[in-house]
Amino acid sequence: MISGLINEIVDASWLARPSPRVAPELIGCTLVRQLPNGEQIRGMIVETEAYETGDPACHAYRHRTPRNEVMFGPAGMSYVYLIYGIYHCLNIVTDLDGVASAVLIRALQLNPVSAAWVSQRQPNQKFSQKQIDRLAAGPGKLCRIMEIDRSLTGLFLHPSQPLWLEHRSVDLQTAIAQETVKLTQTTRIGISQGTDIPWRWYLTHSPAVSKA
Repeated sequence: MISGLINEIVDASWLARPSPRVAPELIGCTLVRQLPNGEQIRGMIVETEAYETGDPACHAYRHRTPRNEVMFGPAGMSYVYLIYGIYHCLNIVTDLDGVASAVLIRALQLNPVSAAWVSQRQPNQKFSQKQIDRLAAGPGKLCRIMEIDRSLTGLFLHPSQPLWLEHRSVDLQTAIAQETVKLTQTTRIGISQGTDIPWRWYLTHSPAVSKA
């Protein structure tokens, strides 16, 4: 249970738990991207997937490599990788130092101010509400919108850095605890191994989920 106020920063100690425990609790938290010009893009996390040691779909399943090195680091770091040569994916490192574990952030619901700012960058295009809801509905889409690439991998998530996390609001935490707002747990998608492991969570009925 989150005991703090709205916008309380998620610290490394809170993330230093197994990824299947952290992943559902990240739903409803806010990812903040501070751009070099001082602009902020903020989105509520609505979909996550967990990956950890012993999981055949985990990048660190076979051995430690320069690519997955950050997964073995302390909790609270960013792990950004490229898929298909064009799409970046953002992961949050979890669990204890030396244990390969991370949560993939699969989708965000941009807050109204951020959605308006993104829309204004494309003045010749008019966005419907459905299109606005889908701006960050997928790991590659959210990284493109938030200008996240491999230059941001291996950073500690903190307001002094370009990326950080904020806890759920008290109201949302209460609604989830009382089950007036629900989470769906299911199997992960876009992988070829470990497809039967139910380590994907999303905010039920959210229009910003990549795939219900």
